[in-house]
Amino acid sequence: MTEHNMQIKPYPLGAHCEGDGIRFSFVSAKQSCGILIYDRASGKKLEKIPFDRKQKIGNVYVQFLTKYKPDEISYQFYEEDTIVPDYHAAAFAGRNRYGRERNNKDLKAAFLTADFDWQGTTNPRISYEDCFCYLLHVRGFTKHISSGVAHRGTFRGILEKLSYLQEIGVTTVELQPAYEFLEIPSREERKNELPYLVSDEDLDILSSKKLNYWGYKKGYYYAPKAAYAAGDDASLEFKELVREFHRQGMEIVMQFYFPKEVAFTEIPEILRYWVLEYHVDGFHLMGENLPVELLARDPLFADTKLWYYGFDTDVIYKKEEYPAYRNLACYQDDYYYAARKFLKGDEGMVQTALYQMRHIPEKMGRIHYMSNYYGMSLMDMVSYDRKHNEANGENNRDGSDYNCSWNCGEEGKSRRRRVTALRLRQIKNAFCMLLFSQSAPLIFMGDEFGNSQKGNNNPYCQDNTVTWLDWRDIERNAEIHSFFKQLVKIRKAHPILHQPKEPRIMDYIACGYPDLSYHGLNAWHPRMESYSRCVGLMYCGKYAKVNRTEEDCFFYMAMNLHWEEHELGLPRLPKGLRWQMLLTTEEDAVWQTQRKDKTSASDIPEKPANVGVEEKSAEIRCRVPARSILIFISVSDETVTEIHGEKGKRDKRNRKKTQQYDDRTIF
Repeated sequence: MTEHNMQIKPYPLGAHCEGDGIRFSFVSAKQSCGILIYDRASGKKLEKIPFDRKQKIGNVYVQFLTKYKPDEISYQFYEEDTIVPDYHAAAFAGRNRYGRERNNKDLKAAFLTADFDWQGTTNPRISYEDCFCYLLHVRGFTKHISSGVAHRGTFRGILEKLSYLQEIGVTTVELQPAYEFLEIPSREERKNELPYLVSDEDLDILSSKKLNYWGYKKGYYYAPKAAYAAGDDASLEFKELVREFHRQGMEIVMQFYFPKEVAFTEIPEILRYWVLEYHVDGFHLMGENLPVELLARDPLFADTKLWYYGFDTDVIYKKEEYPAYRNLACYQDDYYYAARKFLKGDEGMVQTALYQMRHIPEKMGRIHYMSNYYGMSLMDMVSYDRKHNEANGENNRDGSDYNCSWNCGEEGKSRRRRVTALRLRQIKNAFCMLLFSQSAPLIFMGDEFGNSQKGNNNPYCQDNTVTWLDWRDIERNAEIHSFFKQLVKIRKAHPILHQPKEPRIMDYIACGYPDLSYHGLNAWHPRMESYSRCVGLMYCGKYAKVNRTEEDCFFYMAMNLHWEEHELGLPRLPKGLRWQMLLTTEEDAVWQTQRKDKTSASDIPEKPANVGVEEKSAEIRCRVPARSILIFISVSDETVTEIHGEKGKRDKRNRKKTQQYDDRTIF
């Protein structure tokens, strides 16, 4: 390529090393504009270079320089008397301390000059049915001193917690905005964000104190956030993070928020850059008027997860076309609200909740969650009736008023045993619903050990202990943490709990049982009336294979979210299988045997006294305590025989399954 051709080549925008020089491309409608060159080490300005109008195509100015080495300089653009940072910069020079106020003069763009060794790692391409997603804020995840990491609040801090994420079964981590953005907003930004604050005095106070902790604003989309790096090279540290995740068979999905002012045509270029340069596994697309159909059809993203409110697969794919790898996923709040309302006992929620628990869209995946970065955390959801955002300085007017929360009898922190016991049970109920739902579950960081944000449902400006995880809660709420890990382990071990397609509620393999069925007081007869708050669901293990060879177990989940005890009927199992209690969210249960006749005890040999199981005519019923969930699993006759010390031989396959769970589980 000749130097002349390099000079007139306008795209890509920004500054790029080509041949033995650097090509600068800058969009401007001004007559006077150019480049400012600085010494990278000292920051001293070396030269001011105006653009030549002869090297302009449309509104794109182009300049090719050979006199500077990329690793020795930084640069900015200017328009007349205004300094303009390069929004396409791959990095910014110098180390940035989080929370330090910056302006355009501070943002000197730099170049990525060193090659990175990916050491043969590749993207895991985990299918949605095998995903367990964990949403975190890079800074808040490890910033608290209790995290015990050496590099708190950084990409390296996440690396130091990688073994913890593996321990709780995480496969896919979603990062809140981790590209460069200015966390201290300008006065104009604050005015746009807070239209109801009209006085200049209010704006002056807020502009001087507020920061944008989350980062949902227009950013410098090509550069990892420098303040999230432990050292001077955020690009290197982010690549090291991705490489180690891939080495462990885990994924990183990035949130990208694009406001309306971001050019529609530039979004694909930004995402392509992160796939090619940083090997990220996917993107959660956020904003309005995004080119989602264009992105979904881009061949470069065929192996890249794309999450959005929804995709029209009838438009994206041909009628009989099915993607070789399902990279698209629906990410919206329909499950969030339905599950929360059902959990707290709202009327008319049974059918809606059951649909949300089984639903998987055709030709794509689905991310379902009961908590997210917005709204109340799981602990706060059972501890507060209303939001408490006073610390945000906006008179509690910010954040949603619709949280579908219930404080279980007392607002905020409580020492009353009745209240704390109910809250514990409700959190366990939430985990059971989340992890026994089809599609890909997601939790927000810290919910697995009862993290609280003190009732703040919109902590966008809180860079403190409100949003920093207190890792001491793992010990304080050990029962929550242990219960959660047990459920994740059960889900992972049983493919019937995470199928690639939505259950049909039909016996389509002619085995005598539908893949999913619902039950009420009598088995096979669910009560779906508006006043009902109690239902049983059964997954038939004949529709899934463990290790691709053996039929999975049957599971029955009895859900009673009413404030009174109810009975539910359990279906009869195939010959040679019996129901066994797997776990319960009712902590006061006492294991004992109850008999109605000579045969009832043989079907379920042990069970809680206040979760009694009895046989009436040809069916089995269990009493489900108020606001609790019971989960049963099918076991073979041989397993039951060995548990009770009777003669018989235990099936080897069931012995292996037994070892997967902790001592509280009965087999």
